Amino acid sequence: MSRSATATIHLDALRANLARVHTLAGDAKIMAVVKADAYGHGLERCARALGDADAFGVASIADGLRLRAAGHRQRIVVLSGPDAAGDIAEMRRLQLEAVIHHDAQLAMLEGENGGAPLKVWLKLDTGMHRLGFAPERATELHARLRALPAVDPDIVLMTHFASSDEFDNDLTARQTQRFLDASRDLPGERALSNSAGLLGWPQARGEWIRVGGLLYGLSVAEGKTGADFGFAPAMTLTTRLVAVKRIARGERVGYGATWACPEDMDIGVAAIGYGDGYPRSAESGTPVRVGTAPAAVIGRVSMDLLTLDLRQAPNAKVGDVVTLWSLQLPVETIAAHAHTISYELTCGVTRRVLFAEEGA
Repeated sequence: MSRSATATIHLDALRANLARVHTLAGDAKIMAVVKADAYGHGLERCARALGDADAFGVASIADGLRLRAAGHRQRIVVLSGPDAAGDIAEMRRLQLEAVIHHDAQLAMLEGENGGAPLKVWLKLDTGMHRLGFAPERATELHARLRALPAVDPDIVLMTHFASSDEFDNDLTARQTQRFLDASRDLPGERALSNSAGLLGWPQARGEWIRVGGLLYGLSVAEGKTGADFGFAPAMTLTTRLVAVKRIARGERVGYGATWACPEDMDIGVAAIGYGDGYPRSAESGTPVRVGTAPAAVIGRVSMDLLTLDLRQAPNAKVGDVVTLWSLQLPVETIAAHAHTISYELTCGVTRRVLFAEEGA
């Protein structure tokens, strides 16, 4: 059986989403975060569509290399910085910038004996407690970095919010104040907000905003879709029906026989499964569309196949398009039924899915 699962990437949506981000951000510069293969949408194609961004944020030097090889000349920031001393020379060669968040990285820079100065972003841990230095060390670290020949003295100061997607949670306000208190007397640009911060915390914007999920039309708040904030989804995931069959009342469907037919009914089998990135945790009742008609997942998701309740799609036939998520069927809805978030779903689409582009 040939695989028919297709992820269509809407380049016009990416461009429109970036334009909306620029409007919301005012004079702030935009770092388009394209880590994890652009949240599963494809690094090179998305970077091409997001060419009006002021910088790209990546998770690895390898991603920076891919962007440079594709001809991008924007600033590129490696969000976790160097892992080993040898990384610094490669970052210089590719003109990448490094987030510095740990004493081991500071020691690497102090051990450098030559080469062009590296542009760095000094990360302070104001409450996320993942990466970053204690805010109380900001002045000391800033001075040490500026004194190093290996470091460009124009240092960007940054932090990362833990709960900015909860617009009524005052942790973001407290993180912002910690950051401002720690960096008040230091020169340089500031980078505080992520996608959720852009929407919910205008007082925390700084000169840079790092935007990821919103660029792909993904929601940053529980119970909302990207469209609720004026952003268009950049991915549509579809496949086709490969079987339609009549099943008697009481018969059970799928591995573990977890779902019983409540009546004599038609079921469909779609050519997609967790081997393609459709979540195995999607529960019975998760919505899909067959053509324009609603349908629903029944039984367990298999590696290659998905079984569907076709009672609301009585005219369904083999070859019909099955939509797993789209503008009309938000990925956030599927994520809720799978007890996860939309980011995980788009990042999880596997390479055996065909990728297509629209709006080039």
